[in-house]
Amino acid sequence: MELDPVFLSRLQFGFVVSFHAIFPVFTIGLASYIATLEALLYRTGNPVYERLAKFWTQVFAVVFGMGVVSGIVMSFQFGTNWSDFSYASANFLGPILSYEVITAFFLEAVFLGILLFGRNKVPRGTHLFAACMVAIGTFISSFWILSANSWMQTPAGTELRDGVFFVTSWMEAIFNPSFWPRFFHMALASFLTAGFVVAGVSAWYLLRDRAVVESRKALGMTVVLLAIVAPAQLVVGDIHGLNTFEHQPEKVAAMEGVWETQEGAPLLLFAIPSMEQERNFLEIGIPYGASLILTHSLDGEVQGLKDWAAEDRPNMPIVFWAFRIMVGIGMLMILMAFVGAWKRWRGTLWESNATLRVFSWMIPLPFIAVLSGWFVTEVGRQPWVVHGIMRLEDAVSPSLTGGMALFTLIGYITVYAVVFTAGVYYVTRLIRKGPEAIEVETPATGGHPKRPMSAAGSAFDDEMPQPSGR
Repeated sequence: MELDPVFLSRLQFGFVVSFHAIFPVFTIGLASYIATLEALLYRTGNPVYERLAKFWTQVFAVVFGMGVVSGIVMSFQFGTNWSDFSYASANFLGPILSYEVITAFFLEAVFLGILLFGRNKVPRGTHLFAACMVAIGTFISSFWILSANSWMQTPAGTELRDGVFFVTSWMEAIFNPSFWPRFFHMALASFLTAGFVVAGVSAWYLLRDRAVVESRKALGMTVVLLAIVAPAQLVVGDIHGLNTFEHQPEKVAAMEGVWETQEGAPLLLFAIPSMEQERNFLEIGIPYGASLILTHSLDGEVQGLKDWAAEDRPNMPIVFWAFRIMVGIGMLMILMAFVGAWKRWRGTLWESNATLRVFSWMIPLPFIAVLSGWFVTEVGRQPWVVHGIMRLEDAVSPSLTGGMALFTLIGYITVYAVVFTAGVYYVTRLIRKGPEAIEVETPATGGHPKRPMSAAGSAFDDEMPQPSGR
């Protein structure tokens, strides 16, 4: 059997990105939450905020470290698997990625050490400033990464000459047509991810009568945030969808399961798309729904995927179902955000075991939603690496063989499985210890700035605390 280096390279990069993406999307939102806690601590001096800030900073240190480690290899993959793409796009992507290092990584590197090890060693205002700088650094990093990715989706400000992209307008290239919808969509996804994790962990503590004061404070803060952010994400997602409909209509055709160009296209709730037969099976839909959402008219025209040659179409089944998983989880988030805010306003949230239990069950869902959305974005762009200009087979390294790609893919899966297992195990132990194990007004000992994860301050074999009762 002949191994396809293009397919295996896509599989390898997709695996690495999927593994990596769940960490930054969590730490971006969590860094802002920690900065908020530090600001409240600075203003009120309430030790509850200090205990929460210390606890979530420990979690942040571990997850941030895993995100950095898992992301480094992607830069190597550009050289090993996608050297032709790297050469062709170097005039734009090279500076963009270096800007991320200079503006974001340097900022985070300077202030992360103060955040992790500076409490009680630097003035409180300086520590708060460091927390804010780390939070801002995470957004600056996402700004450059999303600019680079959006350029691959909707290229602008460049022209291809002799197989090399030359920048004709930096402003048009950086702020390409799909950049702002993607940036705000990802920013809100980060807030939702961190918010539902904090809410779920706090609910888990309350169900076990642990860290009651801290958990009530954390859950009360996050349900208010979620009640604002979750519906806002629906609005931004709609704007993002309209932008995609304008610039990548074949992706929207795959998202909506539309094969034939039609007016009054239905909004399909369920279908089984077949790429071979170019049709759907077992369709269940809302008449005129897709046309109404995409064109704001019941009779609006939606292009079908058959308008593109078979070799230029994205994989409809993957895009179709990934989109529905993302939207379904998003709707559940909005419902639970409103339920949580309503019960908090009524003063019944803390005693509602059913609501607390649902929040604790929802901890994995924002990560699944983020990955589903990422699949929609990236699989929907295929078979292009730079949409409409450069195909995948023109981007892969010429010397790469299928055997080499398979060997490194197995290596990545093995190493990442070990890293992921160890990281999740350690974060789980931190959460099981809980904020009640945190000492306040006591300088941290034993950490070292050269080892950021040592700020977590917990050994693998530490004893777990017992429930103290509500």
